[in-house]
Amino acid sequence: MDEVDGTRGGPRPTEHPVDDCRARVVLDIVGNKWSLLVVRRLKDGPRRFTELKQTVDGISQRMLTVTLRNLERDGILTRTVHEVMPPHVSYELTGMGVTLSEATEPLLDWSLAHLSRIDEARAAHDARTARPTAP
Repeated sequence: MDEVDGTRGGPRPTEHPVDDCRARVVLDIVGNKWSLLVVRRLKDGPRRFTELKQTVDGISQRMLTVTLRNLERDGILTRTVHEVMPPHVSYELTGMGVTLSEATEPLLDWSLAHLSRIDEARAAHDARTARPTAP
């Protein structure tokens, strides 16, 4: 134990509450229900809107549009209009988006690997805490 503050391994690093508050901006990006799924679909290269819509299970057209706009605004992806007939738009990760994809890939893999156990734990919890029904 450290004699100064009672912790193991010496004094704690200086806390940065302002930095913590700013980190919430990033957590809002990655904590969004759809953002990481869209980023994951773009990790292998550019995709058109319709490709993303088909491969991000459960996302509505409106929510995909909002998610893409937000990710573009945050510098995670770029939107390119292709002047061909008929014109089309593609989306691609920026350098920052690639590093986000690399950083969050283990989290998404963990999620998929543990999804059945999470479902089991939720069902067990709900069964334990369910209110008895009135006769």
